[in-house]
Amino acid sequence: MDIRLLQPEDAAGYKELRLEGLKKNPESFGSSYEEEVGRPTAVYRERFKAENSVHFGAFEDGQLVGMVSLVRETGLKMKHRANIYAMYVTESSRQKGIGKRLISEAVEKAREWDGVEQIHLAVMSENVPAKKLYSSFGFEVYGKERHALKINGVYYDEDLMALYF
Repeated sequence: MDIRLLQPEDAAGYKELRLEGLKKNPESFGSSYEEEVGRPTAVYRERFKAENSVHFGAFEDGQLVGMVSLVRETGLKMKHRANIYAMYVTESSRQKGIGKRLISEAVEKAREWDGVEQIHLAVMSENVPAKKLYSSFGFEVYGKERHALKINGVYYDEDLMALYF
């Protein structure tokens, strides 16, 4: 398994994996499959060029099987913070330590960014394996957003977690 920064040429594979995640685990993402399926691949290419974000991919035999995004806040009052978004590992690649390696890369990169003091993320309250993973890095729950997402009439709560360093 290889973990590396995603490049513009990875955009098509990223979009495919993102759509898989949105379809199989819609409660884990703020965006929806319906919103993203028609989005041009060029949008992802441009994201990979942004100065305030990095996107890591996990590859097995050349196939993208996991991803995570780290985005630094840019506002004067918020630039001490970064956020983790779009964490996903395919079902067939789970339980292999891929998620742990992706989060490790994201945390390490955030620590390298001058002035970043904390990382925030939101995770579905019932997603115990993900919360356990984040806790193993020192993330702590600091709040709960009730009814954060509504999918087909069903509400999902999110735990808000942060890592301070």
